[in-house]
Amino acid sequence: MDQREVQREVKRVGMPSWLMFLLAVSCGIIVANLYYAQTLVGPISESTGLSAAAAGLIVTITQIGYVIGLLFIVPLSDIVENRKLAVAALAVVVLALLAAASAHTAILFLTASFMIGLGAVVAQILVPYATYLSSAEERGRVVGNVMSGLLLGIMFARPVASFVASFLNWQAVFLMSAVIVALLAIGLFLALPKRQPAPGLNYGRLIASLGTIVKTTPVLRRRALYQAALFGAFSLFWTVIPLHLAKAFGVSQQGIAWFALAGVGGAVAAPIAGRLADRGWSHKLTGIAMLLATLSFLVAFLLPSHSTGALIALVVVAIVLDMAVSGNLVLGQRSIYALGSEARGRLNGLFMSIFFLGGALGSSVGGWAYAQGGWELASIVGFLLPVLAFLYYLTEKKSASKTAIS
Repeated sequence: MDQREVQREVKRVGMPSWLMFLLAVSCGIIVANLYYAQTLVGPISESTGLSAAAAGLIVTITQIGYVIGLLFIVPLSDIVENRKLAVAALAVVVLALLAAASAHTAILFLTASFMIGLGAVVAQILVPYATYLSSAEERGRVVGNVMSGLLLGIMFARPVASFVASFLNWQAVFLMSAVIVALLAIGLFLALPKRQPAPGLNYGRLIASLGTIVKTTPVLRRRALYQAALFGAFSLFWTVIPLHLAKAFGVSQQGIAWFALAGVGGAVAAPIAGRLADRGWSHKLTGIAMLLATLSFLVAFLLPSHSTGALIALVVVAIVLDMAVSGNLVLGQRSIYALGSEARGRLNGLFMSIFFLGGALGSSVGGWAYAQGGWELASIVGFLLPVLAFLYYLTEKKSASKTAIS
């Protein structure tokens, strides 16, 4: 099917299922590159000569690149033809992955990590791109399905990296991803219809408008802060749980990888939340997501250690927490995409960068809390984050919420 046939199909029936599936798979493959290194910090540090104290930079530098990309590359989707922008960003990712796989020094690997994060923001170009191809009535369903692919990429990345590295080596993870992303770029270039934004701001004025958008868009601020708190709790949990599993239950590295796979079940909440949001359930579901996250940490805090029952319960906690976070993410994106079609790239970049910073904060605070007070203190901090979000949620006027997503 050529570009014109795709465009005619989109106009006739809305977002075709095959294109929705392609975008979902693409987002998952792309965003996974942000998380491969998290379970490979040890062997990467050893190979590149990074000290134990500096090993955390492997993850942090990638996150910094991602946030910068969200703020300075994703907004380009409001003025640059989207397909070309996406393919160009993927070319950067491929080159950075190849550089990471061949790196023998810390500076080269960290530079490659930064570029991986910078280019991986193409996933946040494709999500709003999907909404341009869908009607308002199906927008929640489309966002939910595409985001489920992205979330599966996040959740599969860590265990996949662990398994591949255990059978081959850490370099193989980056080489395999480079090949897959290169093939994906070719596929997207051939399959995606063009989407040329209407002429408007130049790049300087585009970036300058970000501050104005944050200041004048209360729905964006509220939704970003909701998700920042929940994603902070999510990041805290997945930063600390490997340490807790190893210390309290004696779980091996492969066992931890299998545990991480359990969290994949939480991605099922994304498409469900999208469909229910299309029916006007956004406000209620937001509160439910926060309560589920709160309950997850409460149960985790009360669980006794060293028992099989407690380990099984932790698996359930992981799934429920992931469902709460992924569901609320779709609700937030659906709300901000309804604010204006010509600014969706900037809205999405701001939304993602704010809540991603919340995740980075959750990871760092979680590591500190575990070092100071073990699993008990870390789970208390995790419990407080969704509680704070829920207290803020109680100040939201229900009528305003409905207006924002109509």
